[in-house]
Amino acid sequence: MAEMQSAEESDLDPNKDDLPLRANTNHMLVRHYVLDLTIHFESKTIGGSIVLFLEPGKGKSMETPDSAPSGESTSPSPLCEQPKQEPQLHLQPQAGASQTEVTVETCDHKHVEGTEARSWQEGASDEFTLVLDCCDLSVSKVEEVDVASVPGMRALLDDCEQPPQAGCLSFTLVERLLALSSSCWKEQHDLYLQCSTAPCPQGAAALSFHTDRWSLQLRKRGVGSPSGFPRALRIWYETKPKGASVRWTDTQDGRCCVYTMGSPINNRALFPCQEPPVAMSTWQATVVAPGEYTVLLSGENQVVPVQKESVGQWHEAQAKSGTGVPVLTESSNSSTPGVSTSGCSSVEKPCHGSNQEFQGAADGPAQSMCAHVDYPCRFTLTEAWQEAIIPHRVFSPTCLLPQVETVVVPHLPACLAAAHAVLGVHPFSHLDVLIVPSGFSSLGMASPHIVFLSQSVLMGPAHLCGARLCHEIAHAWFGLVIGARDWTEEWISEGFATFLEDVLWAKVQQLSLHEEEDQLHLRALLRWRRLHDELQNAEQELQILRPHKESTGVVSESGASTVKHGLNPEKPFMQVHYLKGYFLLKFLASFTGHEQFLAFLRLFVSLYHGRLVLSQDFLRMLLDHFPDVKRRGLTLEGIYADWLDAPGIPKWLTEESAAWLQSPLVTEVQQEVTKWIHFSRGHGKGTKRKRGDPCLKVNFKEMGPEQTVLLLEMLLEEEKMSAGVLQTLERTYDLRTQDAEVKHRWCELVVKHKYSAAYKDVEDFLIDNQAMGVYLYGELMLQEDGRQQALARRCFSRAQEHMDPAALAVVSEMIL
Repeated sequence: MAEMQSAEESDLDPNKDDLPLRANTNHMLVRHYVLDLTIHFESKTIGGSIVLFLEPGKGKSMETPDSAPSGESTSPSPLCEQPKQEPQLHLQPQAGASQTEVTVETCDHKHVEGTEARSWQEGASDEFTLVLDCCDLSVSKVEEVDVASVPGMRALLDDCEQPPQAGCLSFTLVERLLALSSSCWKEQHDLYLQCSTAPCPQGAAALSFHTDRWSLQLRKRGVGSPSGFPRALRIWYETKPKGASVRWTDTQDGRCCVYTMGSPINNRALFPCQEPPVAMSTWQATVVAPGEYTVLLSGENQVVPVQKESVGQWHEAQAKSGTGVPVLTESSNSSTPGVSTSGCSSVEKPCHGSNQEFQGAADGPAQSMCAHVDYPCRFTLTEAWQEAIIPHRVFSPTCLLPQVETVVVPHLPACLAAAHAVLGVHPFSHLDVLIVPSGFSSLGMASPHIVFLSQSVLMGPAHLCGARLCHEIAHAWFGLVIGARDWTEEWISEGFATFLEDVLWAKVQQLSLHEEEDQLHLRALLRWRRLHDELQNAEQELQILRPHKESTGVVSESGASTVKHGLNPEKPFMQVHYLKGYFLLKFLASFTGHEQFLAFLRLFVSLYHGRLVLSQDFLRMLLDHFPDVKRRGLTLEGIYADWLDAPGIPKWLTEESAAWLQSPLVTEVQQEVTKWIHFSRGHGKGTKRKRGDPCLKVNFKEMGPEQTVLLLEMLLEEEKMSAGVLQTLERTYDLRTQDAEVKHRWCELVVKHKYSAAYKDVEDFLIDNQAMGVYLYGELMLQEDGRQQALARRCFSRAQEHMDPAALAVVSEMIL
């Protein structure tokens, strides 16, 4: 029952096509990974082994024996299949053989590489193939793991009424190990670790493997179905320096580091795995690195390192006395901002699935209905519901510690408390924040227990940093503990986080209802302008939030699928899923009321935490919870047609944007823009004035960062602005000390009007803000000005060595 990929699929253009998810998860599911890896900075590789614990899937192609053995009292024995008896092959490598071709392994470690006498295709018609997502990995060996040789595993059979069927002992042991309750997670993980170091079974049949561009394919001789495939495998491999899941670069201190963000091709260039969203699994890892390096992982349980605990020479930032942001919480909390803690409290209470109907508010463990698979869930713990500020740490290069301790450390506790107040229990027990190298391609990225932040958020006032922290913290609920069942529905993660970013940041600032409403209108208008500009230049296919439409969530018979436009190099720099998703939520909230909508989000989290969802899961629950909105014309079909399945801007958004223009903060900006336009036109009439005098005749109002962004955007619409006016503009608002969003608009003005006195500002921005400067390169080149184009090429030359690959590809096309 082999699963071979077509030539057309294996030749996907990584710069133009969809990202393939090849793993046949309907046939076999990886339930747990154990990684044992060593970091090699000299070769820029990560090498070692990964052990996979497997469970046969329930796909329709599963072959089931006529009669299943029954030997266990608590769960059925695993289906097992006796492999066909075939002689072991011991092959000699042939001259000129490619190491990317088939490798055959025997379990006595006689490793043979090269073209094998028995071709990979020979067994394709009658042997089961386990397909894993894999790219840019050098796999050297695949072997079974003899779990029966681990002494502690035998205790799992103590309550068996009958001994396992002959030949099925290892199958039964792995099945019972996987079935342990979450209340026994410590015992379970200890057994996983013991099994990961076990030898391969004596005399076991060989496993062969084959790699193509996107997958690793495994077979065991004579095994024709998942039921007979080994349940524990060890894969020996090494990453490649240019693998797209791993970034080798330098910190801002000029020291070597490496980090992994699972992008743009997810984790398959870090370890062979199953990438489809349904392949949720647990994992544990041992990482060996030089003693002077810091190792951070996204794991639930922190451990004390043997010497010193992504890998790089980062340092922990500490809180400064008197710098904390005031925190208003509904319950007491013992966590102290900035204090390094050992991590999470142990989770002893299991959380089991429930089919009860969802009712009432979710304000504690008694009200939270868990409908997910069994795992140690914080939503069941009273102490977790009372913990407004979870333990947290912040890591940074030495040279950025002053900014981090001034901007990030004081705001992080308040952002955590705001999220708890709005959404309830924190899904994860602790949080590490890391300031990543300058080549990082976005302002932030969230994973369980760890958030990456760009250095761009450290500049200027704390507004940009605080809002971005709120955005990434919101992902703990939307994107992590609740995930999209189809990764093309990015809006389920990014749209929700963008919407909640505003809510949480307003709470951190402790704004009044009136002040919050004004700020929400201003931020909505800024996003509307950004979305409008982006959609004018984006392909229509990239404007759709649900590109698979009615086929969303549908996979092939094996479980394989694709991520639409997942390999488009421009897609990571687009904001459509953030912005259009955010506006869809604002549209829905306009029917329910803002506070009622926030309460509903909390209810949704209580029901769907620990689960994967599609758009219709959220929308149907909302329509059922607010039946009145149906009578007012809101339907599932209408939302699909207007928001999710069509390109462009919905009519509601165009109409609503006119109202945002009338809000007080926006009106203030419009008045200042009018002043600047009059000032600019008067300045251009040629009247002689003493340097600096013009600004004395106009009283310009002080504004906040986001008002300044809007002001500069509106001034960008002016055809001409003189050097004198631009100089006055910079001095009036001290633009060189503002945050990165303000600086970005300032640089656009400098480029548009060829204000050469500020070209150094543009150069500094492109070097220091690589997450935001991609399209500024395009503006420099489009001006067809020799000096500006030389500036673009000079900056690119300085930055390209450490640029993110996606940014490098896009900017290279602009420059070259």
